[in-house]
Amino acid sequence: MHELAPALTLLPPAWRQHLPLLPVLQPLLTAIVLLMVSGQRRLRLQRALGLASLVLGGIVVAALLQVADTGSVMVYRLGNWPPPFGIVLAVDRLGAYMLAMAWLIAVPILWYACHGWDERGLHFHALFQLQLMGLNGAFLTGDLFNLFVFFEILLIASYVLLLHGRGDERLRNGLHYVILNLVASSFFLIGLALVYGITGTLNMADVALRAMQLAQESATQAWLLRITALLLLTVFGLKAAVFPLHVWLPGTYASASAPVAALFAIMTKVGIYAILRTHVMMWGQVPGAGDVAQHWLLPLGILTAVTGVLGALAAHRLARLVAWLTVTSVGTVLTGAGLGTVEGLSAGLYYALHSTLVMAAMFLLVELVALQRGSAYDRLQPANRLAQPATLGLLVLLGSASAAGLPPLPGFLGKLMLLHAAAGHMYQGLIWASVLGVGFLTLIGLARAGSLLFWSVEPAAPASGHLPASTPYIPSAASWAVLAPSSLLLGCVMLVAVYAAPLKHYTDAMARQLLDIHSYATQVLGPQQHNGISLSTRPYTGHMPAASKEAHP
Repeated sequence: MHELAPALTLLPPAWRQHLPLLPVLQPLLTAIVLLMVSGQRRLRLQRALGLASLVLGGIVVAALLQVADTGSVMVYRLGNWPPPFGIVLAVDRLGAYMLAMAWLIAVPILWYACHGWDERGLHFHALFQLQLMGLNGAFLTGDLFNLFVFFEILLIASYVLLLHGRGDERLRNGLHYVILNLVASSFFLIGLALVYGITGTLNMADVALRAMQLAQESATQAWLLRITALLLLTVFGLKAAVFPLHVWLPGTYASASAPVAALFAIMTKVGIYAILRTHVMMWGQVPGAGDVAQHWLLPLGILTAVTGVLGALAAHRLARLVAWLTVTSVGTVLTGAGLGTVEGLSAGLYYALHSTLVMAAMFLLVELVALQRGSAYDRLQPANRLAQPATLGLLVLLGSASAAGLPPLPGFLGKLMLLHAAAGHMYQGLIWASVLGVGFLTLIGLARAGSLLFWSVEPAAPASGHLPASTPYIPSAASWAVLAPSSLLLGCVMLVAVYAAPLKHYTDAMARQLLDIHSYATQVLGPQQHNGISLSTRPYTGHMPAASKEAHP
């Protein structure tokens, strides 16, 4: 039995064994209730229920984090079917970490949306909960097919949320987003069929053990596993916006409403999570398939980061600039993962938390700044003086400084960890040049945007066509309640720097656990040998081992 964490005492005893199910079940039930109380007259009730559900979810996530920090994998078998036959939810350090990341941005984003955005379309709060359900399920499932199911749940919710508030630009970019994700989902199903056809199972732990045995027995099986791994890497790379599959992201995120774009800051991390879970953990020690992560993640990460920052430099709107920086953050995380070591993975995962918080805050700030610039909106051109230049300028400066990697903010600490992890690597010079160069160019792009937004002041056209031409546009200040969500997110960014040492300790342990597939399989499948496959066939070294040449006679 897992060691009881202090947060577990807050929950009724009957709930404790069902704890891994709650992050999936609770948003689903909340969405059903919200649909039952839908309507403009009941909007206040919907807001209260949605926020209350997130607060309760925070307690559950805190409990799961504490259990996961003991090193145990908390396994929940739906229907009590023995693995690998039934549906399994497995909470390890990585899954709990991603859950916490989603919860940290969901609370302030929903708070922000409650100040008007939820009135601009139907069923916003129910869709928000369904999106959260899909995210949580993807982070908890131990089964590849259910990873596909939860991907589709969060994508379906995101399709509607993207169009929330309407608009031609949203419709056009939303159509591209839907088509590309439907194509990716089709290839995902083909990949699942290949995995099942080769290994006879879709349980991640079982797939890893069977694939290791099959790849060592047959060169043909090793080749098929490699093809399957490449196909899944393509699918997850599109969802994570990895170069060259990133082209859909800038327009989609820039056209979305502020709270939706902020929530989408974690969508790319779902793709990264899927890559880590499948290609680093599941395929990592499989001859042939393991080469995919070793050979492709590092160059793809560098190319993604460089492409993202070049796009940010070329952006003419603040929203597109932040969207391109989201692509850059994906590349930085993948660069750490591509090193294939505990230090590299730990640095990338630390940076993933920082970048998700910063990007979510920046997307909210884009709208707050744009609403005070009259007809110029978020275009990077001179406009009228803002109503709150000091307050908004300070918030944008804080987010920009961390995104660029200035000390002592967590963006700097994450990149410093990454540089340290790359020391001694055969491509150390290229990695250092890309990390430092991307940070420098990010600083230039954000400094240019800041100077245009806050210093290049000139009379602007009226915001409304109903005003006389001689009437100057007077921007209205945002209330403290509207400023609070972005301030809260940036406050969390500061805490990521203040508590860098314990977070680094957690991400180190998380990376070690991710690379140790045998320990994960033992806890998910049980300590016995499964169909004669030993759980100790290869010792854990702390690195992704190179593919065995003996597997290719």
